[in-house]
Amino acid sequence: MTHQPGTPPASPHPLVVVMGVSGSGKSTVGAALADALGVPFTDADGLHPAANVAKMESGVPLTDDDRRPWLDAVGAELAGHAGTGLVVACSALRRAYRDRLRSHAPATVFVHLCGDRTVLGERITGRSGHFMPPALLDSQLDTLEPLTADEAGATLDIRRPVDELVAGATAAATGPEVCAR
Repeated sequence: MTHQPGTPPASPHPLVVVMGVSGSGKSTVGAALADALGVPFTDADGLHPAANVAKMESGVPLTDDDRRPWLDAVGAELAGHAGTGLVVACSALRRAYRDRLRSHAPATVFVHLCGDRTVLGERITGRSGHFMPPALLDSQLDTLEPLTADEAGATLDIRRPVDELVAGATAAATGPEVCAR
């Protein structure tokens, strides 16, 4: 994690998206990060329209057209918490998706939880009660565009313990400068 020069100071009420593919730990790390920052937490999965959930449950990957209203709902949620701060668990796999979120809430910082296919697959296979089937992991990995140097945020390895991930995410969200990958 490196600091990007010239980046404005972080807000005392950070807006953070914990991003990554299914199984990366977005909800776990996001909830712990929100607790550490003293801000609310939202899982963007709960903002998906029913049609999107039905597609994913049946193993059909979402299209960009499917994602647009969902991303706008997530962006509106972030914008609505600009004065209080918010952590959102959201895949935000492509740069265009992150740009759409930033169009609603420009100060959003992204924390990308990354890991290898084997670890992710084991995590997805081992969980229950989630609408995202293991069969869609490869399509998510194919879609993923990692953070670029001009995007405020950090990339963290999911093999690290949750407390270390939260510490890294906290530094990215609240440091004297917003960190960039």
